[in-house]
Amino acid sequence: MATFLMISRHSPENCPMFNEKARKLWLEYASKSEELFKKYGAKRVGAWSVPTEHLYVEVVEIPSLDAFEKLGMEPEILAWGAYETYEVKFAYSLEEVAQMLQQTR
Repeated sequence: MATFLMISRHSPENCPMFNEKARKLWLEYASKSEELFKKYGAKRVGAWSVPTEHLYVEVVEIPSLDAFEKLGMEPEILAWGAYETYEVKFAYSLEEVAQMLQQTR
C-alpha cells in the first residue's frame, strides 16, 4: 500500500464555514468519500482540520499511484480544486524507512 499525505488550504473567503458553494462541495465530498475510497481500495488513516488556519490534512493508504490518480479524478474531488489548493506527498512509514536503512549497509 502507498501512503499519501493530502494537505489542502483555502482562503478565508472560500471557507466552507462562510461560503455556501464551498460548504456544499465539502459536504458532498464528506458524504461520498468512503464510497469513492472503497472503489479504489483506499483507506483513510486519518483526517484533521485546523479551522483557524483554513487547513485540512488527510492521510490515505491506497494500493498504487495509479489508483490514487484515478481517485483524484473523481468529480467530487476535482470540484474541491475550485476552492482549495493542494499539496500531495508520498510518505513512508517508520518501519519502511528502517527497512530501507537496513538495506543500505
